Amino acid sequence: MSEYPTFQYGKSRFDQNTFFGRFRHFLDVIDPSTLFVTEKRLQECVKLLDRFRQGTLPPGVTDAQLWQAQKIKQAIIHPDTGEKILMPFRMSGFIPFGTPVVVGLLLPNQTLVSTIFWQWLNQSHNACVNYCNRNASKPAPASKFIQGYVGAVTSAVSIAVGLNVLIQKARSFSPTTRLLVQRFIPFPAVASANVCNVVLMRHSELSEGISVLDNHGNVVGTSKVAARHALLETALTRVVLPMPILVLPPMIMAGLEKLPLLQRRRRLVLPVHSLVCLAAFSLALPLAISLFPQMSQIDVRQLEPEIAMATDCKIVTYNKGL
Repeated sequence: MSEYPTFQYGKSRFDQNTFFGRFRHFLDVIDPSTLFVTEKRLQECVKLLDRFRQGTLPPGVTDAQLWQAQKIKQAIIHPDTGEKILMPFRMSGFIPFGTPVVVGLLLPNQTLVSTIFWQWLNQSHNACVNYCNRNASKPAPASKFIQGYVGAVTSAVSIAVGLNVLIQKARSFSPTTRLLVQRFIPFPAVASANVCNVVLMRHSELSEGISVLDNHGNVVGTSKVAARHALLETALTRVVLPMPILVLPPMIMAGLEKLPLLQRRRRLVLPVHSLVCLAAFSLALPLAISLFPQMSQIDVRQLEPEIAMATDCKIVTYNKGL
């Protein structure tokens, strides 16, 4: 397949039925260069795509230009609301804005106050990312966001602090073992809190349902079953996401800190730690969100009877969210 196949509006240029195809697609989605796109450039992309849909493209426009325009639009504008997503909460901003928080989570010798602060900051960022990249086919009041946010952050901090207290009381561990275990504490805390975060921030989808689409992109109906599938898939990605981020850096740093250079120059430990976290984050995010396509498909026989009666399609599509 050529690098730029024939352009298809609303479709990915990579095969979404394979993990590698989804991985390449999401590398585009999280490309941080889209954070620097100007408003003028964004509007040019939107107009170009509108002209494609209207069949009024000017001569000389290439498939590469159309794919690039769609990449920029999808990175910045929510597919359901049509509104711009704030920069820190876009998937393309997740790594640049999230890496300092990851570094803070993995700092050794955490106090109770620092543990609470970093877990609060991490789950606040996650809550906003989950909300801004949710399926928004059905409107939800701001009160739902506030309820979800309070529940998500409270659960995260409670889990992290509880695990830390248990480790502090584990007097049978040697100081070295206790320090090593403390470095791994963020993973179960963050993984379980991430699931709570997704469910609480998007719980209105479970009660209201989400839109399902036919082969032509027309809304067939609203399904609570599809909403459960969407949240389950998203929650699974949030369990996988912190694995490389919170497990690999402690293992790598345990080895690097024994190097003579870092033994002599302790001021280099934090910058090296930050680079290791950045590398792990850059690997983990596309791997995790590539587990499932953003636009997922489901057999109508698995959905509510009224959905099956409203369409001749055997398979319908829904926006899983990110």
